[in-house]
Amino acid sequence: MSMALPHGVGLGLGGCMIIPGFALKKLYTVGSLQNSNGGAQFALKNRLSDVEVVGVRGIAIDGKALPLDRVRFDLADGRELTPSQVDPSHPLAFPLRAVVTVRTSEPLRVVPKHEIQIAFDTKPFGKIEFKVEDAAASQDVRQEFRIPRDDADDYRPEAIQKRQALVEQWSGTRPEHLFRYSFDPHRAKGNCENFTGVAQVPVGFAGPLLIHGEHADGEFLIPLATSEGTLVASYNRGMKVLRLSGGVRATVMADAMQRAPVFVFRDARYARDFVLWIDRNLATIRREAEQTSSVVKLQYIDPYVANKFVYLRFNFTTGDAAGQNMVGRATFAACNWILEQFEGITDFFLESNFATDKKASQVNILRTRGKRVTAEATITRDVLVEYLRVEPEKLAYHYGVANVGAFLSGANNNGAQSANGICAMFIATGQDVANVAESSAGVLYAEVTPGGDLYISFTIPSLIVGTYGGGTALATQRECLELLGCYGKGKVNRLAEIVAGVALAGEVSLGAAISSSDWVSSHEKMGRNR
Repeated sequence: MSMALPHGVGLGLGGCMIIPGFALKKLYTVGSLQNSNGGAQFALKNRLSDVEVVGVRGIAIDGKALPLDRVRFDLADGRELTPSQVDPSHPLAFPLRAVVTVRTSEPLRVVPKHEIQIAFDTKPFGKIEFKVEDAAASQDVRQEFRIPRDDADDYRPEAIQKRQALVEQWSGTRPEHLFRYSFDPHRAKGNCENFTGVAQVPVGFAGPLLIHGEHADGEFLIPLATSEGTLVASYNRGMKVLRLSGGVRATVMADAMQRAPVFVFRDARYARDFVLWIDRNLATIRREAEQTSSVVKLQYIDPYVANKFVYLRFNFTTGDAAGQNMVGRATFAACNWILEQFEGITDFFLESNFATDKKASQVNILRTRGKRVTAEATITRDVLVEYLRVEPEKLAYHYGVANVGAFLSGANNNGAQSANGICAMFIATGQDVANVAESSAGVLYAEVTPGGDLYISFTIPSLIVGTYGGGTALATQRECLELLGCYGKGKVNRLAEIVAGVALAGEVSLGAAISSSDWVSSHEKMGRNR
């Protein structure tokens, strides 16, 4: 079979985005090729975008076209189709993350690697063609240990019970609490694969926290999910002191979520010209990115050039979602257009590590990732002395000394414990807990006012939170968001202000405990569990 393989796909129906050849290859599941029941089989998984297959033009292995009447498509719902059954009147739905197993009656030759070539018609992308190389899996690999899955419904009781039985057999234990849960497991779809049970984390409430924000204004009881003794008590103490001093003023300063692709060129001159070209074509790039979602908005692109590499840091707003997946799709669409339009790109990666996803970084501290939010308060001298047993001058001096320690250690935070409160709130409200890596960065400032009180301010430059999507719809997580008035659309800045207020309460409490030498005694009294 002879099939021309262009660099990418032409415009489909309605002028849809162009998909370059390297991206099309991601449809193929590497390692899936094997001989089975006398014929070859391999798997395709949609890792790009929802699509309908409206025709199969050809499949070839090692340059030999396979008779289409000897090809079968096994679908996740148990159906089996032939290529002749797929046409514009009977399209094959192939949504994002769907898997189709392609089976043939033609066995594989014994060679180290095989070339697979596929051509089909789609809606809305038109004709799609690509080829890949893969080695056939050995019999030993095909018979390797696998955790039980049900492709039709992996969250039904029977599928879960098989995994629970496997865990018991493998470990020789019978978990009493791990397998107990009070919600429909289907709610975990999209949040947890191979669902088998739950990890129950204790939740304590602190507060009320009095906030005067632009989005959160009033008193809030704060759910904190933690296994660390004294954490809830410490934050509760800080919230009490803030409340007695008039509350916290919280302000969202900036909003940006990133994806940072890297483009490789023949030399630095090409890289320089590319940056200028990006600036001239920003409007079109924005259009290509924003067509992927009604929510995502491309704000600007920061270019960073080193050697012959150009790192483009795409900065988006993502509504009430934390947005990492959303900006990934949007950046991918924009980069597809860039790759087709600019000549001279020798290589490309959708993520270069410059977005520093799930990692603390200086660029995020300076440029914002997620929400940049500041919480500030003036705590009166009388309240500090009566409830925290420390004078404003002593606490401000301690913060100054601690600044030197943070500088010498290279820490990303000159405060005491903001990650404690942020992580406890993340677990309680269904945030991506790994985002504490970025959200732990903080900038603390304190001074004694002319009246002898303590002004204290804490900025979180990369707080990644969402009130819609992700884990926010899980059962207990949704309930915690609802009791804060933060579930659903239009609430993300409210949640950001609350989290910042919580962080400030923790800084006041622990800073005072260290300054007054109460820290160790408090942990001895409340944090011992042995």
